[in-house]
Amino acid sequence: MSTKNIVSLGLLVFIPISILAERLEWGALTIFGLSAVAIVPLAIWLSTATEELAVVTGPTIGGLINAVFGNATELIIALVALKAGLIDIVKASITGSILANLLLVMGLSMLAGGLRYKEQSFNQTVARINGSTMSLAVVAIVLPAMVINTSNIVEPATIRQLSLTVAVVMILVYGLTLLFSLKTHSYLYDVGVTDLEDEPHGEHEQPNVWLWVGVLFAATVGVAIESEIFVGAVEEAANSLGFTALFTGVILLPLVGGAAEYVTAVRVAMKDNMDLAVSISMGSSLLVALLVAPILVIIGYFIGQPMDLNFGLFEVIAVVIAVLFANLISLDGRSNWLEGVLLLSTFVILGASFFFHPV
Repeated sequence: MSTKNIVSLGLLVFIPISILAERLEWGALTIFGLSAVAIVPLAIWLSTATEELAVVTGPTIGGLINAVFGNATELIIALVALKAGLIDIVKASITGSILANLLLVMGLSMLAGGLRYKEQSFNQTVARINGSTMSLAVVAIVLPAMVINTSNIVEPATIRQLSLTVAVVMILVYGLTLLFSLKTHSYLYDVGVTDLEDEPHGEHEQPNVWLWVGVLFAATVGVAIESEIFVGAVEEAANSLGFTALFTGVILLPLVGGAAEYVTAVRVAMKDNMDLAVSISMGSSLLVALLVAPILVIIGYFIGQPMDLNFGLFEVIAVVIAVLFANLISLDGRSNWLEGVLLLSTFVILGASFFFHPV
């Protein structure tokens, strides 16, 4: 059993502890911390089950499973927060997930891989395609804010209708990106999935499908339960720590929900597979921007928690900076530890800016 699995098994003890903490009302800050730690191993097992099932089902179905469950933790947390009416935190978490994937995940991968190998290479074509698609996500995030800032009066209903229209287009585009990557141009995306395994499967050894389906189901249910506890305490805990809703959504929520991606991306980068590390980073950003965000807009409309794509101007600028910088770094298809430091430094600077940003 891999070190990652051993650690994630040990951390599962925080699940009953966090549930007990909520029942006994140990305080919002304690409940917040315990539930955040409990979500991490569940996210790791959710990611591991997805990887194992992808090995069995093949690249097409495996790719679809990855698309559906790859960011399930972030989606579940966001849905619970949306249901609770924490719309500002949900919108901030979308911004934060994009920033974390493009700057933190890619930065950590390039730094970790660069410290072991002098220079690493990755598929320049795929990086360029992903970068171009992310530009569409930037347009979708920028336009509603521009409509408001360039008009005298804009009715909230108008922004909601624009957001719904954009959401449908984004989901359609994401579906077409899946068709492109899994069917018509799948050869471009052959990024060595077997390197996800610490110990490769034997020639005739295959993962137990029903076991991993059960793990996938159990981890999803666990994340849903822990998300309820986490979201229930997040506002009070953030206030006691002096954090704004903006900082909480942009920094704290993505760090909790994306833990599995960080571990996987860094691990494969240290195996000199920057193709997969970059694919995880940019692919997760695309999934959040083109699928998770639109789904939240549509679901919010039906559950009476109207959420739009009108992000704050500072959030829009931060996303534009992240996308431009990530595209610039990945332009030549090569990476080193200094580029990782530059990406991480950008994330830290943006994080500090969100922390000191007035309410």
